[in-house]
Amino acid sequence: MSKQLKQIHLAAHFPGVNNTTVWSDPEAGSHIEFSSFAHFARTAERAKFDFLFLAEGLRLREQGGRIYDLDVVGRPDTFTVLAALAAVTEHLGLTGTINSTFNEPYEVARQFAGLDHLSAGRAAWNVVTSWDAFTGENFRRGGFLPQDERYSRAEEFLTTANELFDSWRGDEITADPVTGTFLSDAKAGSFVHTGQHFDIHGQFNVPRSPQGRPVIFQAGDSDEGREFAASSADAIFSRHATLKEGRAFYADVKGRLAKYGRTPDQLLVLPAASFVLGDTDAEAEELAREVRRRQVSGATAIKHLEFVWNRDLSAYDPDGPLPDIDPDPGEHTVARGRAQVRMYRDPLATAREWRERAAANNWSIRDLVIETGNRQNFVGSPETVARTIDEFVQADVSDGFILVPHITPGGLDPFADKVVPLLQERGVHRTEYEGSTLRDHLGLAHPDAARRERAAS
Repeated sequence: MSKQLKQIHLAAHFPGVNNTTVWSDPEAGSHIEFSSFAHFARTAERAKFDFLFLAEGLRLREQGGRIYDLDVVGRPDTFTVLAALAAVTEHLGLTGTINSTFNEPYEVARQFAGLDHLSAGRAAWNVVTSWDAFTGENFRRGGFLPQDERYSRAEEFLTTANELFDSWRGDEITADPVTGTFLSDAKAGSFVHTGQHFDIHGQFNVPRSPQGRPVIFQAGDSDEGREFAASSADAIFSRHATLKEGRAFYADVKGRLAKYGRTPDQLLVLPAASFVLGDTDAEAEELAREVRRRQVSGATAIKHLEFVWNRDLSAYDPDGPLPDIDPDPGEHTVARGRAQVRMYRDPLATAREWRERAAANNWSIRDLVIETGNRQNFVGSPETVARTIDEFVQADVSDGFILVPHITPGGLDPFADKVVPLLQERGVHRTEYEGSTLRDHLGLAHPDAARRERAAS
């Protein structure tokens, strides 16, 4: 008996808080104007994607004490964008990254419950923590938490938010004009939570939303992040999209579920993935090289090298050799607010490795940054890309992919027009939406189903 084909979950990530986007390209649009978000969302919905994903940066990054303006700088508030998109889409899920370190459960629960109502059940929350004091300076409760404490806060934050979502059963509103009774239960929304991080009580003022709770995403890759996802998330946003790394990550995360009484289908693994399409594989490879050079300008290459060297390298030629001075391994960093600085735990060892590779390949600084940076995950003709994505999902590298185009808002259009029809022909991607909520799209049970089962027993 042949194995049943897995259905591929696809989503679209509107970038803008990293250097994936080539904002200088003539085809690139605004990251502020609503028309860009609307175009992107409508393309994703036309392609029958599960959801749109927004990342979030809570502070403008700095380098050498100045705002880093080589990437896209700033964009509107996540909830504002998603609420507006709910009005111009009908089926597409709406996923927002909201920080648990600097927000409060009541406020976030209210916003997501509201978004779920406005979108008729399409809201999702990517729960993240903040790792640096630099970002914390923007908030009253400044500073930051050590890793174990920030995940402890995140877990209690989510638990508290779920208590707020669940404080309404969903049948309290009777709105009987004859008796004048609006609520059948005057205690609707009542909650009390006392814990290490939160001590709150009152009545939650948003009735139960169509999904009961938003779909929960988690994006951490640490051991604590994986455990958090295994215990509490519906999907995990991964950076492991290659065959070898993706398979290992998939097996590791899925293997953690049993101890929480969960089954593998209750947590989806969805890596971020970029792509470049061409009429032929050779053309796509050439386009991919061109895109990488546009993503890494000379100025960007110097700034990226400063992440490791922790020094001002502005006097160096990006088309010349690597610096002969060693990195400064001090506690301070010239690149504030960038998660990449955490990737280089031993800058001296990294510098030695990079010098060896640059010498062996006759690479300039810019060449090195291009070659050691992230490559596009899927490069080729539409047929090649469709086949590769399908093979990866069937091989349990992932349950699907969150696609990150390098041009916004129009960069998703070629994938929707050329690759999606091929996936549909293979029978691994929907041709029509079969449900109305994001949980329906992702094959996730409604939280009230377990509640009804307990009540019946």
